[in-house]
Amino acid sequence: MASLGPSTAASATVRFATETDVPTILALIHELAAYEKASSSVLATESSLLNTLSFPPSSTSSSAPKPGFARTLLIFPATSANAIENENECAGLALYFHNYSTWRASPGIYLEDLFVRPKFRGRGYGKRLLGELALETKRVGGERLEWSVLKWNEPSLKFYESLGARRMEGWVGMRVDDLKGTGEGGQGGEEGGELEKLGRWGKGVEWR
Repeated sequence: MASLGPSTAASATVRFATETDVPTILALIHELAAYEKASSSVLATESSLLNTLSFPPSSTSSSAPKPGFARTLLIFPATSANAIENENECAGLALYFHNYSTWRASPGIYLEDLFVRPKFRGRGYGKRLLGELALETKRVGGERLEWSVLKWNEPSLKFYESLGARRMEGWVGMRVDDLKGTGEGGQGGEEGGELEKLGRWGKGVEWR
């Protein structure tokens, strides 16, 4: 199977997700959460994904791209005759957004989720998705593609390191959220999330 990986990945179809792909995106998010033993942390719904993700114009519509906060790449096996219609054959996704490096004064990409369904693993699909993201990073003039990996996920850590990624051992991830005692980690306060509490120190600044 290993010898089939590169050719299989190269012939797979990768495209940006459209609004009609939202059910597939949500299903993949749930599958990833189950793999990471965090199913109860998923609060996303089809409605919230539609309202917050970016989508290109539909091939059947002349509407402008839908602005949002993140974009999604979907990968489909080469056996799919029509990747746009055969949503059930989706093999995985890469969901990302743009960030910025002040030291380099350049944009970059942060990979929020990379997931390949178990039955499609070993075909090089993860490498293909990361390759597309590397090209997208260069396309926008960026110099850095980064993501986070759970410490216990040694298979993924070794996979990423084999591709040239390095561990940022000198950094500790920090987060303030508004989960109000439910969802991921259940760390929110009873009277309001920590993000809401921190916001009391601000006054609000308008983008003019």
